[in-house]
Amino acid sequence: MNGDAPNTEGSLKGRIEAILFVAGEAVSMKDLARALQISNDALKTTLDAISSEYDYEQRGFMLKRFGDKVQLATRPLYSEDVLRLLQPVQQQSLSQAAMETLAVVAYKQPVTRAEVEQIRGVKCDYSLQSLTLKGLIQEAGRKDTIGRPILYGTTDMFLSHFGIQSLEDLPPLPEPEHNETPDFGEAEELIP
Repeated sequence: MNGDAPNTEGSLKGRIEAILFVAGEAVSMKDLARALQISNDALKTTLDAISSEYDYEQRGFMLKRFGDKVQLATRPLYSEDVLRLLQPVQQQSLSQAAMETLAVVAYKQPVTRAEVEQIRGVKCDYSLQSLTLKGLIQEAGRKDTIGRPILYGTTDMFLSHFGIQSLEDLPPLPEPEHNETPDFGEAEELIP
């Protein structure tokens, strides 16, 4: 078969599954549509149909979408069975400090190290380095100020790790209660 001619054999669903299965990792929708020689709308419609079919049948895998990417992934319902078979080395979870740092970056991005430290009230060098090495955050440019500090933002791996498609899917921040400001009463008079 000619490598440049579009494949007219098999179903579009099957062709998508084959690509995602072989890729293993997330594939951008743009690249997938180009490889299949179909429009983005046709791809989205077919992905919706595949996802619905997988969900209805509770298949062992599912379509995972985040950002502009899509990937085949194990359905969480069956993850314990897979883990028992593979007996992986215990996955290292994120420390409380790393989770707090990640939350600040996710909600305030792009943000500098100094801004994260100001919000958290502690040094964040190690947490930022750890989150960068894990691929959950990345350099998102430089702030146009003295010293041109690095700006941090989340990655597609962050979206995938937390099972969300975009940052708009993050839960809203809780509203501060009106009584959270301490009442110092007479102590205010002592401040010069």
